[in-house]
Amino acid sequence: MASMLLAREVPPRGGDTLFANMYMAYESLSDGMKRLIAPLVAVNASAKADVTRTREDRVKTDGQAAESKNYVAEHPVVRTHPETGRKALYVNVAHTVRFKGMTEEESAPLLNYLFQQQVRPEFTCRFAWRVSSIALWDNRCAQHNPVNDYHGYRRVMHRITLAGDVPC
Repeated sequence: MASMLLAREVPPRGGDTLFANMYMAYESLSDGMKRLIAPLVAVNASAKADVTRTREDRVKTDGQAAESKNYVAEHPVVRTHPETGRKALYVNVAHTVRFKGMTEEESAPLLNYLFQQQVRPEFTCRFAWRVSSIALWDNRCAQHNPVNDYHGYRRVMHRITLAGDVPC
């Protein structure tokens, strides 16, 4: 449902987080595109997120005996927020692999368009962290992307994520 980050240690520069409004990403689509994506179901896989791990993440886990599992989930491409009733785009460049009933190759052009739609500058904001900064966001209608531009420095965050409902 929601996540919160509390900054404990931040680099002297960089390490910001980009937030994107998925209500706006959906609402600015043409009526034809809204009709096209309305019935689609996205197939999401944790294995896709594994390829985006940072070098530091890989150093921490490489050589460990634990075998990573690939989790797969299906969610509607357009999600209706259970409290506001507003529709939001609900795909994610780090997890969405394809559309149900389509191959990855067939899905790629439309997914790439939607991924670009989500990060248009007018739908995003950049949060610059300071020690003790807190960010709280609704995972049902916002996405976040930490900027990994602080090589040689640490960024330590405490995260709390609240469980939510099944997307519909």
